[in-house]
Amino acid sequence: QVQLVESGGGLVQAGDSLRLSCAASGGTFSSYAMGWFRQEPGKEREFVARISRSGAITAYADSVRGRFTISRDNAKNTVSLQMSSLKSEDTAVYYCAADPQGLRAYPDSRAGASYDYWGQGTQVTVSS
Repeated sequence: QVQLVESGGGLVQAGDSLRLSCAASGGTFSSYAMGWFRQEPGKEREFVARISRSGAITAYADSVRGRFTISRDNAKNTVSLQMSSLKSEDTAVYYCAADPQGLRAYPDSRAGASYDYWGQGTQVTVSS
């Protein structure tokens, strides 16, 4: 059982940067692929980014590619999401999630159902 706790959310202006972190405990962190998702009120949860167990392979939603960077530190049991050039449409609650299946083909790798463990979320609000 893995517990995930996100941090780093807040209120920023359009064009600013923000770094989200997710701390994992209770499991072997390096055995999980990790993902970030986001959800706006009244909308479906949306895939943002995924990183493989070793960190060598990453994937991004088209809407954030080139602006967001996912990374992980297996020694510290953390996964991060560096967000740059933020836009108002990036406003959402951001969740990190853990997938025990390290290698997963598209589109399953981007499906929420593929992830067994979820954090409580952290709010990111971008004002225009």
